[in-house]
Amino acid sequence: MAESSATKDAEALLHSLCSAYNATPTNLKIIDVYVLFALFTAVIQVVYMAIVGSFPFNSFLSGILSCIGTAVLAVCLRIQVNKENKEFKDLPPERAYADFVLCNLVLHLVIMNFLG
Repeated sequence: MAESSATKDAEALLHSLCSAYNATPTNLKIIDVYVLFALFTAVIQVVYMAIVGSFPFNSFLSGILSCIGTAVLAVCLRIQVNKENKEFKDLPPERAYADFVLCNLVLHLVIMNFLG
């Protein structure tokens, strides 16, 4: 009986999450897909390193840091662009996108410098 109750609770939670996410604006969904792509790319790099080896370790670290850093910056962009977030209500979306692009440029300049 406890399993059926837990299953019903899990299904209700999943249904409520899906219905809430369906109400999410399209621009936030696009940012979510971008974050998932960056994290998936990091996972692929870790799997590749586990299979093949990590001879140019700087390259491996640069790739992982690039993916994780880009995902973190995209999450920050999502927080700033979300209209339901009251902390950034005075920040125009153009400023948030400009900050995202500038921070990505700085991140990738540091990563390119780390490559040597």
